[in-house]
Amino acid sequence: MKNNNFPKLHNATWPGIVGKGDGSEPIISFDTLLEMTAAVEVDGIKFDGIDIGLFDPHVPVDSSDDDLKRLRDKVASYGLEIGSLVAPIWPPTGGSAMGSKEDRARFVEQVRKACRVGQRLRELGIRPHGIVRIDSATSPESWAKDPAANTQLIAATFREACDVAADYGERLAAEGEICWGGMHSWRAMIDTLEAVNRPNIGFQADMSHTFLYLLGYNSPEDSILPADFDWKDRETLTAGLRQLTQALRPWTIDFHVAQNDGTVHGTGSHDKTGRHCLATDPNGKLNIPVDAGNWLRDEQGQLTRAFRHICWDGCMFPNAVMTQAKTWHDILAAMIAVRTQHGWQE
Repeated sequence: MKNNNFPKLHNATWPGIVGKGDGSEPIISFDTLLEMTAAVEVDGIKFDGIDIGLFDPHVPVDSSDDDLKRLRDKVASYGLEIGSLVAPIWPPTGGSAMGSKEDRARFVEQVRKACRVGQRLRELGIRPHGIVRIDSATSPESWAKDPAANTQLIAATFREACDVAADYGERLAAEGEICWGGMHSWRAMIDTLEAVNRPNIGFQADMSHTFLYLLGYNSPEDSILPADFDWKDRETLTAGLRQLTQALRPWTIDFHVAQNDGTVHGTGSHDKTGRHCLATDPNGKLNIPVDAGNWLRDEQGQLTRAFRHICWDGCMFPNAVMTQAKTWHDILAAMIAVRTQHGWQE
């Protein structure tokens, strides 16, 4: 229903950084993203909050307590809340989850720092829900040199990170992107999560990134759709999505709404991964509100209510697109459609 108020609707701020800089497009400032998020309105409905990447120049993971209080005040002044956070676990400040002892120690330390921020933002009353997002910070090619051993090494690192996160009352979510070793296919992702065996880890589903699990990029043996798949065959696509979500839904604790055109994409320093398309892209393969239901409802069609907000992740959109009011209007409209079909009232 239109008056559903859960899950809350969040916009991501890291698309202002990811795929930017490094000789490509300029970074979009945190303040600009806040302003654009707060300004959009569709039928009287606005975004409820933002999800944040904890890296320079937006919100450094080493932010002081005074920095975080200023962040709280700034976000609250726009009528927004903060939800999920991205831990900056990649080199050089972090390290590969299947790397050397030193690499893995840096990885865990970056998770600790992110969880400290998360806990403090909860204490400051600006972050009522959300997770801390991680990945393996290693490539599928490196992982494939010794899959069994490397999965166990990633799991060991994730266990240490989970134990640290538990000290701060935080949960970790591993994002389903084909560019991360040990997480690059749906089977690999489940194998890794099962090997971690901690109650405070789960899966972050992204309708664009995770969609490519269907096609077996970087793991043809795990493809769900046939190699000669015809995109006009909606029945087979729907069956594939149901198979995928049935496997991963029990692990899912964070969710990104997105569109995908069935191809990979990468810009700047960001490895090739699921192409985020505009919500209204004519080449988009997903029916956003219908296909979101595969993640938000169980096999019996009942709402899982496994997370209290959903987020739009618009990574790698050109700046010219990200600074158009129409872009955010269309995105918010798509998210409202998801909540109308699969939300609830509290």
